[in-house]
Amino acid sequence: MTPPTTELPSVPPGDPAGLAPYDAVLLFSFGGPNGPDDVLPFLRNVTAGKNIPDERLAEVAEHYHHFGGRSPINEQNLALRAALQAELERRGLDVPVVWGNRNWTPYTTDALAEAYAAGARRVVAVVTSAYSSYSGCRQYRENLWTALSDLATRVGAPEGTHPMAVDKVRSYFNHPGFVQANVDAVVEAYQGVAADAAWPRLVFVTHSIPDTMEEASVVAGASYREQHLDVARTVAAAVAERLGREVEWDLAFCSRSGPPSQPWLEPDVNDHLGTLAAAGTTSVVLSPIGFVSDHMEVAFDLDTEALETAQELGMTAVRADSVGVREAFVRGLVDLLVERAAIARADAAGLPRPAEATAGDLPAFRSVCAPGCCRMRAGVDSGRPAACSTDPWS
Repeated sequence: MTPPTTELPSVPPGDPAGLAPYDAVLLFSFGGPNGPDDVLPFLRNVTAGKNIPDERLAEVAEHYHHFGGRSPINEQNLALRAALQAELERRGLDVPVVWGNRNWTPYTTDALAEAYAAGARRVVAVVTSAYSSYSGCRQYRENLWTALSDLATRVGAPEGTHPMAVDKVRSYFNHPGFVQANVDAVVEAYQGVAADAAWPRLVFVTHSIPDTMEEASVVAGASYREQHLDVARTVAAAVAERLGREVEWDLAFCSRSGPPSQPWLEPDVNDHLGTLAAAGTTSVVLSPIGFVSDHMEVAFDLDTEALETAQELGMTAVRADSVGVREAFVRGLVDLLVERAAIARADAAGLPRPAEATAGDLPAFRSVCAPGCCRMRAGVDSGRPAACSTDPWS
């Protein structure tokens, strides 16, 4: 097991080759409503093609209305964009960062159009999803392909061509920056537990996905669940070392949707808290290791529902921060951008690729995805082209 390090590798400030051949960075996210009137249209975008009635969407909308109809993800993306821009500038890398979403304004096409108007012709994308699965990787790449096609129409590019090339950084769940930021957040949560409370059990939490998507998510021998387990082991070991005490941990899931007849990854975090309480656990730290920021799944599913469950069970519960704009995470993302640029230069010159930093037992995942990678279901293609892959259409 490779432990995370506090000091992350960084390109020297002013390195002129830092992000060449890229002339812009795309911060590529999910999106969220900005007010009550946006909620239902936003949810229709998210569920497009799934034939989910508005009555069901109205139930989900209550999660957003609980917070005034406004998702926290937009402010968090703005903060991350500013942090990335500041870190790039600190290193002397004069490259703009644009922000685009799959499901709400600013949309991906608008962000690419902004970069295109500023002269960018080759862009590198950072997806605000650290893990590899259909919903965390391929669906973004499908949206990116559509956005590039829409941009071609806007700018009058020849039919069947894209006016801009877009690459992406690899899935970064096991990059030292992401891991280190989670370690720091969990250690701080433990340090915030009252002195008279029992030593907490650590419960890592991530977004559930259908079992069929889990089966189709295997990359480098590791499925979506196994990617999380690798990070959880690494984080828990580093936390125990920092605190000088053993940390027992589990992985639980939240935010499942779809019909009850469709199996999703379990255990649900609320059910798991009940199981722990029945076994005598009285104190937990919840770590949202599957999420980059404290958006709706964290604010509602953990800060509202899970903490209420813990209170009802008589458990003490503390929620660790997500990685957000922690320095280790932001520096790690810029390291990934620099790494991706170095790979692009090496590939163009026919030279060996540079080493890719990891923490944990899994290797670095590909930045150019293999054909059919991360399908919605094993052996079933969505039929939609996806960018940043070796599929024939890329």
